[in-house]
Amino acid sequence: MAFGSSRGKLRYVILGLVIVLVLWLIVSYNGLVTAKGTVDNQWAQVETQYQRRVDLVPNLVSTVKGAANFEQETFRQVTEARSAWAQAKTVSDRGQQIAAAGNFDAALSRLLVTVEAYPQLQATQAFRDLMAQLEGTENRISVARKDYNDSVFRYNVRVQRFPGVLAARLFRFPPEKMFEAQSGAENAPKVDFNQ
Repeated sequence: MAFGSSRGKLRYVILGLVIVLVLWLIVSYNGLVTAKGTVDNQWAQVETQYQRRVDLVPNLVSTVKGAANFEQETFRQVTEARSAWAQAKTVSDRGQQIAAAGNFDAALSRLLVTVEAYPQLQATQAFRDLMAQLEGTENRISVARKDYNDSVFRYNVRVQRFPGVLAARLFRFPPEKMFEAQSGAENAPKVDFNQ
């Protein structure tokens, strides 16, 4: 009788372990889905702010073109960077979108540095209004990037920390890419009007 009793206890132990394992998998999967959803939502916020800027920049460029005779290269770079962002967004590849956003940042910086040489342009109300909107948009982009990186950090820790890494691999939740500054972003753009 002792032998049958011990087999019954073993069944309950095995059943208990299976239940614990199933519950852990469910909780882990749901946690990963939630963390991934947060990353996706934060990326959508970044995209929204970039789209706002992309929509605002043509008005800024038109105002600048109307008030000053700039080198066409700066306008070409801004236009190309804007197009690259739009194209990367249709592909839905975050890596390409991040690279396109960095190129757009650089082109916009060159435009703004170029504008500084034209005080009469800075005095127009339309330009000041556009610059205020652009400044607000840049602040929103900065906050959206930070929030995105924070959510990616939390998600990546979850998919790389044990025992979550087991569930992440089982359910195919790869780490996400953080938004990083492009190389050279720490240097201020240089504009030479003598060329």
